[in-house]
Amino acid sequence: MNEAIRHIRTISKRELISYFSSPVAYVFIVIFLILCGFFTLNIGRFFESNQATLAAFFFYLPWLYLFLVPAIGMRLWSEERRMGTMELLLTMPVTSWRAILGKFLASWLFLALALVLTFPLVITVNYLGDPDNGMIVSGYVGGILLSGGFLAVGSMTSALTRNQVVSFILSVIICLFLILAGFAPVTEMLEDKVPWLIDLVSSFSVMTHYYGMQRGVINLRDVIFFLSLIVFALFCTGVIIRSHRA
Repeated sequence: MNEAIRHIRTISKRELISYFSSPVAYVFIVIFLILCGFFTLNIGRFFESNQATLAAFFFYLPWLYLFLVPAIGMRLWSEERRMGTMELLLTMPVTSWRAILGKFLASWLFLALALVLTFPLVITVNYLGDPDNGMIVSGYVGGILLSGGFLAVGSMTSALTRNQVVSFILSVIICLFLILAGFAPVTEMLEDKVPWLIDLVSSFSVMTHYYGMQRGVINLRDVIFFLSLIVFALFCTGVIIRSHRA
């Protein structure tokens, strides 16, 4: 067990160093923070609403993640395959699941760091009014879990191909389905045509489970959904990588 943790930690450290040794991490964080501020303050009409709340921020967060998280996930395994280092990594005395988990945790930690760096928005709403900070914390927890789910999907598509653009497009398509399955306009359309299908389709949507956390309720069922999505996508990543190894 200690050896497994050591291997995962080593791979995670290697992955994090690779992010911050190039401009990729800094460019991503700057773009993410600018877009968060733009959508919250401008598109979300923060000051016009006269309400000290980050509802607009958490509303637009899944749509920002739809494109930004696949951009991070697309390089997880595609880059290793393109450079021919995946075979070297997997021939080392490290099981494939340790490599998968190590790379995933490093990227997830990076995404969580980017989200935490939006704290000036929290300071702003607390300075301007008296927001429900419990709801804000719940929204951040939901955002971290949502980014993990999208990242795991990105890891899976990245293992499928060595072309990062193809991986990005596949990841965006899958994540878009996971959003639209529970998006209000889609569920309203299904309600008119196939009402019996609404609950089934909505249960597979990240939005259905994210909405509760956005409103300040951390339900164990919603947490289990996101963790199940992560485990399933990483399991598929392992199956794909083992097929390449064979």
